[in-house]
Amino acid sequence: MKEEAALLPVEDARARTLALTSPLPSEWVRLEEALGRALAVDVRAQRTLPPWDNSAMDGFAVRSADLSAPPPVRLQVRETLYAGQTPREEVRPGTCARIMTGAPLPAGADAVVMRERTRLEPDGSAVDILEPVGPGNFVRPRGEDAREGEVLLARGTPLGIPELGLLVSQGMVSVPVPRRPRVAILSTGDELCRADAPLEGRIVDANAPALSLAVLRAGGVPSVLGIARDTLEDVSAHLAAAEGYDLVLTSAGMSVGEHDFVREALKRQGVEQDFWRVAIKPGKPLAVGRKGSTVYFGLPGNPTSSLVSFELFVRPALRRMLGHMDVEPPKVGGRLAGELKKAPGLAHYVRVTASWEDGELWARPLSTQTSGALRSAASATHLLHFPLSFSRLATGDKVELLPLSWRA
Repeated sequence: MKEEAALLPVEDARARTLALTSPLPSEWVRLEEALGRALAVDVRAQRTLPPWDNSAMDGFAVRSADLSAPPPVRLQVRETLYAGQTPREEVRPGTCARIMTGAPLPAGADAVVMRERTRLEPDGSAVDILEPVGPGNFVRPRGEDAREGEVLLARGTPLGIPELGLLVSQGMVSVPVPRRPRVAILSTGDELCRADAPLEGRIVDANAPALSLAVLRAGGVPSVLGIARDTLEDVSAHLAAAEGYDLVLTSAGMSVGEHDFVREALKRQGVEQDFWRVAIKPGKPLAVGRKGSTVYFGLPGNPTSSLVSFELFVRPALRRMLGHMDVEPPKVGGRLAGELKKAPGLAHYVRVTASWEDGELWARPLSTQTSGALRSAASATHLLHFPLSFSRLATGDKVELLPLSWRA
């Protein structure tokens, strides 16, 4: 088991974590089950869409060459076309067709004049065109959306509502995506109990339920393994039950106290530790390793530290397993409303509430930043990155903010 003498910077720790992960094997799922997941392969268009030139407006399909004379120009109306109808007449010189949005453009026509720029005879037989138009005016060309055989969506594309609508338009009802990661979650500590158990001097384990929900929101399938007591034997026995999962999360027991047995238990299970301890607050006693294809995270025991570590390290790993290309935590720019001080050497991730004022996002640090206070995590909208080498940030300073995925 490798020891890390120095604290790893956050960016290095995340890069080493991501190097341990890769997209999981793919499965075919129905489109409604693919929302939020990423494509496992390039998807090519099976249909050209739209299949013909069609009108982008209610109006009249015309030959633009007929409108070279000063307006108004009178044209004879040969037919009326609705969406879903096939044109019967060709538009010849001096004629036009009344057309509705989405209807195929008839042969001979190369432009559409919107209804508001015309004056129709009461009997509908002729129309005065009140403005000249060029070729392609209000025409949606054939293949504008997709052409048969071209790459429609690339591997790794996140499947949102527009993407799934595009696949439906191609006649697809299922799609290949990496399967969801199976995640085992284990809490450790003699002081912990389940929410439905008598307290009797103990505290309720909030970590496992919170991490389970975070995994679910990130696209994984969580399984809670229970609470291991503070003995090497019990922690080892619980970890043995995690065999076969894609990712294992433990919380607490990662420091160097007399009852901190998780690192030793992981070693017993054959987990090769990649690193331990990160230059970060909260969340310094983070350990990451791998056994076979399973990645193990030893998370801190304090609830907020656990959730912050999840945001910065676990969620990117899950996104990589789910086939996403962009896995880094999202970042937005803002300004600090307040003052922050710290000693250099650790990057702080400060819980803040951020709101827009005069076109800028202003971040206000919460009064409580202790790692054990879940209430501050509940109030936060973003994490403010207070860089490792900085010792002071003042009001108005530009700052980097990370939107929190746990927000509703």
